[in-house]
Amino acid sequence: MTPPEWRDRSAQALLELAETGVVQPFEKEYFRKDGSRVPILLGAAAIEGTDHQTVFVVDLTERKRADQTLRERDAKIRGLFDANIIGIFIATIEDQIVEANDAFLHMLGYDHEDLAADRIHRKRMTPPEWRGRFVQTRAELDKFGTVQPFEKEYFKKDGSRIPVLVGAAALERDRVVAFVLDLTEQKHAEAEARLSEQRYREVEMALAHANRVATMGQLTASIAHEVNQPIAAAVTNAQAGLRWLSAQRPDLEEARQAFRNIQENGKRAGEVIGRIRALIRKSPPRKDGIAINDAILEVVALTYGEAVKNGVSVRTQFAEGLPRIQGDRVQLQQVILNLIVNAVQAMSGAGEGARELLISTGTAELDGVLVAVRDSGPGLPSSSIEHLFDAFYTTKSDGMGMGLSICRSIIEAHGGQLWANANLPRGAVFQFVVPAHIAS
Repeated sequence: MTPPEWRDRSAQALLELAETGVVQPFEKEYFRKDGSRVPILLGAAAIEGTDHQTVFVVDLTERKRADQTLRERDAKIRGLFDANIIGIFIATIEDQIVEANDAFLHMLGYDHEDLAADRIHRKRMTPPEWRGRFVQTRAELDKFGTVQPFEKEYFKKDGSRIPVLVGAAALERDRVVAFVLDLTEQKHAEAEARLSEQRYREVEMALAHANRVATMGQLTASIAHEVNQPIAAAVTNAQAGLRWLSAQRPDLEEARQAFRNIQENGKRAGEVIGRIRALIRKSPPRKDGIAINDAILEVVALTYGEAVKNGVSVRTQFAEGLPRIQGDRVQLQQVILNLIVNAVQAMSGAGEGARELLISTGTAELDGVLVAVRDSGPGLPSSSIEHLFDAFYTTKSDGMGMGLSICRSIIEAHGGQLWANANLPRGAVFQFVVPAHIAS
């Protein structure tokens, strides 16, 4: 059963048995019946008073396989350790670092002299607010033998901090190997990305504000008319009130009615100015619950004069019981304002046929709210539909091409969608859907 290379060791074992009566356990191999080999641990003892001996044999196949696995794992770790691609250290279960590669030492500003002098300790490297993570790490090691990578910070030798990604695995002999990746560049990149995003949002807000102001500028004449009407009515009512009071027998009731009319006229003028101020002021975005029908009516009131001036008939068709929208009222009104003004301007150049604008609301899938603005103008060329919402794309001779691009950005920022289609039998329809506000 013994392969040729093990026969000398077997002869030595027989001599040992003859001299001492026992053979201390040693490793060797046997041939199996099929000719394959099996690693074993063999020991023997002589049976007193006979020329026989008892031989004890333990199959080492599984242990050898496990040892080979450990050797292969250790070789891989050692190869990664020496490659210095990432920081690696080996520590005792008491958190004393016994070995570390150059990448790890350089990362924290230490050298091999510090390591030899035991000046590097895992707990001392860890800021106080991260030390509670040790309990969780130890529990993961005990249960799974590994610690899934997680972010934390280390103190460097100079006392500064470094963000790291750490993972670990248990080794033999109460040792732990930890893999450490420096996240400094990544954190800088994330900070830059956040700053760039903030700057982008600021520029976007500035463009949106400029677009609102420009749109309101286009409506100056119509808005002036909307403001002048209640002011002129107030003056007329004031004159009438004075006449009623100056009569030989002052008619106090008529005078009171005139003053009530003045009050209503003033309120109406104030509402127009309030709506204008709300749209052109520059303020940070808000998250309010908005009744979309009311918000649309305010914009329709501001644009009514422009519609009349261009011979456009405006109708509304609002669904009842719509849920509120969560978002910024001014921004959503800007979208509606842009769509209405664009529709009115498109129809102003139309030839024959009625100029009709229909603004409707309804429910959409997944509890969303749908708003549609339909006109009977010349419609949209099929070649332009896919570019309508691109920045700086415009079909107007004096347009900047930012209005619809900003509108889409606003709707998408509210978690919705904005799109355009042909309106039958003629014209265009712009629609957007935004999610309903979920009360908390």
